[in-house]
Amino acid sequence: MPEKEFDRMPDRSTGRRGHCPVNRLSLPFASTTMGLIHRPRLAYRQERLPIRPTITEPTMDLAKRRELARRALDGYDSGPDATTRALADAQAKIDGAVALILVEGLSDRIALETAAAGRGRDLEAERVVIVPIGGAHAIGRFLTELGPLAAQVRLSGLCDVREEEIFRRALVAAGVGSPRTRADMAGLGFEVCVDDLEQELIRAIGPAQVEALFDSQGDLGSFRSLQSQPAWRGQDTERQMWRFLRAGSRRNLRYARLLTEAAMNRGTLPRPLASLVDRAA
Repeated sequence: MPEKEFDRMPDRSTGRRGHCPVNRLSLPFASTTMGLIHRPRLAYRQERLPIRPTITEPTMDLAKRRELARRALDGYDSGPDATTRALADAQAKIDGAVALILVEGLSDRIALETAAAGRGRDLEAERVVIVPIGGAHAIGRFLTELGPLAAQVRLSGLCDVREEEIFRRALVAAGVGSPRTRADMAGLGFEVCVDDLEQELIRAIGPAQVEALFDSQGDLGSFRSLQSQPAWRGQDTERQMWRFLRAGSRRNLRYARLLTEAAMNRGTLPRPLASLVDRAA
């Protein structure tokens, strides 16, 4: 603002034009440059919050974890084409079989063979073949290819609740029976897991025992990491465990055996597994 303009500014206390008087005593630290009053910024002292110590689960030696994983999968192929090779192996034994158990994948086969062994059964000697067909949608094609042999063997199977209708329609189309309900399917030897085999096993053992099993395999730290993820934080523990098991194919295969063994030790083997092992006798 030009000086002459500034000189004509009215004095608010008198109404006359001229310099605006400023009482420097009443406005400490004030400046009247260009008619403006400036006050220095106040410096606020920031209070430091105490840092919480990070609590970490004790970690297991990597070599020991790998050895435990190897033991859990001893006798099984866990490579990328494991299910395909397991299906080919089972198909080679079908002609001499007296009973076939059709399952969706390799983890189901591992759980059933573990349950049978826990009950002192030797399925191979009994000529009972567990066939991992490679997914529920393969059931219709498999039954068609089986042809007349389907009527010559004791046929049974296992599926998840989401695939129950797929199995039911395939059984009807192949002339195996006319099931309308889950009870009808069970009568034909086909059991349904709710919602799937992993959830059946988690319920049978209980979250506390599943967590202890994770700890014994050196996986508890990884499970804690999943629990802290925004997408899973605060969710039901059983649901978190289910997601953890499904996060990797090898982990899913390992725990198919470990969870089934734990259920056998507690005498809480899920009914679908127990029924299929008994029926195959």
